[in-house]
Amino acid sequence: MSTSSVKLPDQPPTASLAVTLGRLKLKNPVMVASGTFGFGSEYADLVDLNRLGAIVVKAVTLKPRVGNPMPRMVETAAGCLNAIGLQNPGLDAFLTEKLPYLRQFDCPVIVNIAADRAEEFSALAERLSEAEGVAALEMNISCPNQATGGIEFGVDPKMTEMVVKSVRGKTDLPLIVKLSPNVTDITVIARAAVSGGADILSLVNTFVGTAINAKTRKFRLANRTGGLSGPAIKPLALYMVWRVANAVPVPIIGMGGIMTATDAIEFLLAGAGAVAIGTANFVNPTASLQAIDGIREYLQEYGFHSVTEIIGKVSS
Repeated sequence: MSTSSVKLPDQPPTASLAVTLGRLKLKNPVMVASGTFGFGSEYADLVDLNRLGAIVVKAVTLKPRVGNPMPRMVETAAGCLNAIGLQNPGLDAFLTEKLPYLRQFDCPVIVNIAADRAEEFSALAERLSEAEGVAALEMNISCPNQATGGIEFGVDPKMTEMVVKSVRGKTDLPLIVKLSPNVTDITVIARAAVSGGADILSLVNTFVGTAINAKTRKFRLANRTGGLSGPAIKPLALYMVWRVANAVPVPIIGMGGIMTATDAIEFLLAGAGAVAIGTANFVNPTASLQAIDGIREYLQEYGFHSVTEIIGKVSS
């Protein structure tokens, strides 16, 4: 019998992975988190950057920073502690050396900005808004506010609203505010960020922790404390994403211990419109691509036509 007369069964259409976070449109909901992927070029030989939903670059400050003294990273039982100290070449070098390289890829570039004063945040936002190739800004409000004796912007709702409002007045770019988990009630800070003008919230940043060497009786980090990330924080991060998703009307980027596609799917079900993969990049550079493929396979398996159909759909 001629094979031309055989009718093949209809194949289900490929599920759409496209998501929209306010004005930010992504081809898929998987991005790489700030501080874990450098400025993109560090991973370009291992990861097809064109496939990513977005790249969130390492934090950029107005002036170059050398970061904290060594040692500044410690592996833990289920993740790692880091106290890098925002090491980066500064805004001028980013604009002239790092950003031009990223423009060649079909992938939105989100610039994470960090500062110790509100006016520095505003200056960063103003200059980056004039640069070609910047899709959005992500504010790292876990920085110490020098004007208030070193209290983090992101632990006080009044300071959160103030610093977000100062940046909102300097940029028309989509504004993402990255929330610290080191607070009593993260929904209070989330509402303050939205009140200040945040278009999108990303959460969570790292949890403060420490490590001690019992043999030497010394801290393992030169800075004594660092930010805990990795699988250890996933249940906490997932809870906070769910809480915030039900407390504010803006889209959320979920992160914290996402190592696999299943982890990413859980964050989407909890209410995140997109996810960012961080520590996993250190142990599996292709984790982001595997997550993209895994989400697509999940949607196909369960008969969903679009990833948007599962966002916030967790039930009792």
